[in-house]
Amino acid sequence: MRGCVWVVLFGVLGCARVPGDGEPLVVTTTLLADAVRTIVQEDMPVEVLMGPGVDPHLYKPTAQDGERLQRARAVIAHGLRLEGKMETVLRSLARQKPVIFAAELLPRESLRQVGPEQYDPHVWFDVRLWRELVLRLADTLAALFPQWGTQWRERARQYAQELTHVDQWIRQQLQRIPAQRRVLVTIHDAFAYFGRAYGMETVALQGVSTVAEFGLHDVVRVAELIERRQVPAVFVESTLPARLMDNVVQMVRLRGGSVRIAGELFSDALGAPGSGAETYVGMMQSNVRRIVGGLAGDSLP
Repeated sequence: MRGCVWVVLFGVLGCARVPGDGEPLVVTTTLLADAVRTIVQEDMPVEVLMGPGVDPHLYKPTAQDGERLQRARAVIAHGLRLEGKMETVLRSLARQKPVIFAAELLPRESLRQVGPEQYDPHVWFDVRLWRELVLRLADTLAALFPQWGTQWRERARQYAQELTHVDQWIRQQLQRIPAQRRVLVTIHDAFAYFGRAYGMETVALQGVSTVAEFGLHDVVRVAELIERRQVPAVFVESTLPARLMDNVVQMVRLRGGSVRIAGELFSDALGAPGSGAETYVGMMQSNVRRIVGGLAGDSLP
């Protein structure tokens, strides 16, 4: 069945169609949609393919996605292999219409390399890096649609100022965590940019993609680190099954140690409306409050 979806999707994309002025910008992820909507506001409709809580690494596109991509005025994807196999479709579509791979607008030297020509795509967890991405994305969109260029760049500049304040807030709040407890244990390796930016060690069961499998040796590795560093809490993720972390907690207890699951972090997608994490800023604030509550033993208002 999965193969049939890809055949249909490529078939739809193969049909030539010229988008009209009223057609939307189509964005792959909720994180990018939040940034793009902040920039364009009411000037142009924005549609997002992947909803809240959807894992982009494992996303299965539908025939309807193909139709939406075909009628889009332009497409904004994340890139750096975040969209998994769907990236092949997006690269092919780029021969027909503008497709912006937003994370690939960033300088290569600012990215975390995880293999030959492979980079960690989770750049949004460094607010300063996300700020730079937003500014570069606004410049790219302004070049494509110059009639809105001035206001789009100005909105991005104002939003960048807000992100500077968010970055400062995060640094202040993380000071509540004692230095020896600044170890963030999660299911997959999504938070390395967060650790690099804010002085935390990050440990995960899986690699940067949730496609990667893990085994008993990974569970033992993480459990040993928790025991050695006396980490009080670990975290599950909004886009992954919580039971994956249960294996680690059970292993720690079998070894005579103690650790608790301190709650859920938003990793590869924003939260649903009303969650408090339906925007990028809300997501970052929600995550920091939960991290501080779990590792420092207190909670933030």
